[in-house]
Amino acid sequence: MLINPESPVMIEHDLTEGPLGGHFRRLAVPAAIGMLFSTLYNVVDTFYAGFFGTQAQAGLAVGFQAFFILVAIGFGLGSALSALVGNAKGRKDAADARHLAAQGIGLAMLATLTMMLIAAFVGPSLIAIVSEPGGYRDAGLGYFQWLIFALPGFIMGPAANGILQARGDTLTLQRALVVAFFVNVGLNPLLMYGIPGVIGGMGFNGIALATILSQTGVAVFILSRVFGRALMQDLKLSEFIPDPAKYYEIFAQAFPAGFALLVTFSSGFIVQYALKDYGEASLAAYGITMRVEQLFLLPALGITISLVPIAAQNFGAGNHARVREAFHRCWMIGVVMTVFAFPFLWFGGGYAARVFSNDPEVIRISALFLKVEAVILPLYVVLFSINSLLQALKKAAWTMWIGIYRQWIGIALFIWLFAYVIDGGLTGVRLGIAFGVGTGLLLSLWIGIFVARRRIGGLGWPALNGQA
Repeated sequence: MLINPESPVMIEHDLTEGPLGGHFRRLAVPAAIGMLFSTLYNVVDTFYAGFFGTQAQAGLAVGFQAFFILVAIGFGLGSALSALVGNAKGRKDAADARHLAAQGIGLAMLATLTMMLIAAFVGPSLIAIVSEPGGYRDAGLGYFQWLIFALPGFIMGPAANGILQARGDTLTLQRALVVAFFVNVGLNPLLMYGIPGVIGGMGFNGIALATILSQTGVAVFILSRVFGRALMQDLKLSEFIPDPAKYYEIFAQAFPAGFALLVTFSSGFIVQYALKDYGEASLAAYGITMRVEQLFLLPALGITISLVPIAAQNFGAGNHARVREAFHRCWMIGVVMTVFAFPFLWFGGGYAARVFSNDPEVIRISALFLKVEAVILPLYVVLFSINSLLQALKKAAWTMWIGIYRQWIGIALFIWLFAYVIDGGLTGVRLGIAFGVGTGLLLSLWIGIFVARRRIGGLGWPALNGQA
């Protein structure tokens, strides 16, 4: 409910009442727009890296992959706070919601410091695993070392946004990411090339500094909105003193979700390890493929993200039929969206790759990869819907086990089978990813049905009750 349109501080949504379709639109559209600009942000970085050649694009791919392993904890904390604070709101327990929010921010600060220390010592080894000595490894290492200073923005921002999301606010992040995109568009060339006669440019590493500045700004903006809410008014410093019980509650929810995302990010290392045998063009193509794929997944991802607060509040309120209805609405809408993306990825992959590179080999490999992505996009949507439901039902540990199979065991097993045993080359690598996703979906469906039976009476179709 928006009490005062002039005061975004008061944005609050009770997701336990009213039409589900309206709630999904209210939450999913801003989330999808925000993610669109987040993905375009990364597309811009890949585009500008292309000015320095295929080596720079390959370096960006390996450096960014290593960096994102370290920020998984931020997204895990955001997911945990979205579910836990959402549950508290569903129970109408404002005091517990406030306590969880304060403790979650304190835990995010400790996580940031820890990850920065780990990054300084572990980063070079991570990059060495997925690259060969030479120009693109050097580019990736330099890019990564700069990005260490972006960790506060990438951890504190998502963690704080989980608090806003739990209260039904996805608009704040959307606004922050839109602004960050345009800031990045301007900062990249400025920092890469400088101002002639005034200040020198930083070359390829200017892309990293632009990321540091813009993402830090995103986190500061989100935190300012969190602390401006009625929930957080008149906070005392003592409320941030670590409470072991609350830290455990948050960490118990954040660790599985964060670890599942860590598994997702680190699976890129398995892919890159396989691709390095095929040269820097294949690594550059992989980075381009991920950017293009994300663009077409965005609408569906916005829907699956919005499922967490909707299902969490209704689960907290005991509205189990409404939780089931929200889940089914989520995956069906998402699958329809990805089906429409199929012809663009299948027939237009090569054209999309030409935006980022004029290397014929990079364009050829990118087109091949995107054909496989066109087929498996709907599978991702159902997987993400089940993960969101498990988080809302406070059973996020299952998402970790699903991720371990799908992103580590499944991908490694099927890449080995198709690329090396059958000798399928680059096609085998992408088919291995596809089979990992497909079998992971079967596992997640079995787990989702198992958990739903015990928490909300199953996943059967709910009776129409006039709330749709």
